[in-house]
Amino acid sequence: MNLIQQLVNGLVLGHAYALVAIGWTLLLGVARLVNFGHGQMYMLGAFVTWWAMSSAGAPYLLAVPIAMVAGALIGLLMQYVMLKATFQQNLVSIMIMTLGWGYLLQGVAALVFGSTGQILETPLSVIDFPVSELWLTWQDVAIVVVTLVFFIALQLVLDKTKIGRLVRMVAEDPKLSQLSGINVRRIYYCVFAFEGAAVAFAAAMVAPRTPILTSMGFEEVIMTFVVVVVGGIGSVKGSYFAGIGLGVFTALFGAYVSPAYTTAAAFLVLIMLLVIRPGGLSSSTGMGVH
Repeated sequence: MNLIQQLVNGLVLGHAYALVAIGWTLLLGVARLVNFGHGQMYMLGAFVTWWAMSSAGAPYLLAVPIAMVAGALIGLLMQYVMLKATFQQNLVSIMIMTLGWGYLLQGVAALVFGSTGQILETPLSVIDFPVSELWLTWQDVAIVVVTLVFFIALQLVLDKTKIGRLVRMVAEDPKLSQLSGINVRRIYYCVFAFEGAAVAFAAAMVAPRTPILTSMGFEEVIMTFVVVVVGGIGSVKGSYFAGIGLGVFTALFGAYVSPAYTTAAAFLVLIMLLVIRPGGLSSSTGMGVH
């Protein structure tokens, strides 16, 4: 039964990883950019959700969109600052700016919300879901269901809609897309806003499982980076399966080996996978954004 419990924990954790990573996956697939402030954006989304419920008295269903709006605004501001570097594809400058942006967000969060940890309790996180002898909450069930719906909806938008076609065109060749009359600047702004809103939504769903700390962003960006790279550059489906695989591996390794070395083990698996398949999971499935 302990093995089954760990597998269930791994599936929930894997869906959480995938949900946190989806905004970065789309950003990397469209703008070819890495955002090392992604984890701090997650942290801020968690704190905004907590503040909306504990201080503003908003119900959970209202606190989630409040956090998403805040995340989208942060994404838009980030892109406004980095717009020139984005068009120039100056990856070194972008890496430095996103790292600095992350530390700035961490400092702002400490000033506004305090440096002590907080607990985000939702109506779903305080109710157990009885399945034989397994320990599960309705929040865990919601994470799995919402992640599935989110990924399916995003893939349908990318494959079947006009905005999806525009996103794929910009991802393939931004300069040619601009010459053909596509407003690439607007696409970039939309993608950054989506990333901010998506990671805030993920925080509102996932943060009730752990204490909320201003320092939590670093661990989140590490795991998100693993998911994005293993899943393949810009691959939506690849990120989903990579997230599940990482979650199951993390749960089993932490339970049967040692939780202290989980991150190191995850990176070892990442290195081995990239040696065997440099393009990540999507190299064999062709499931990228474009």
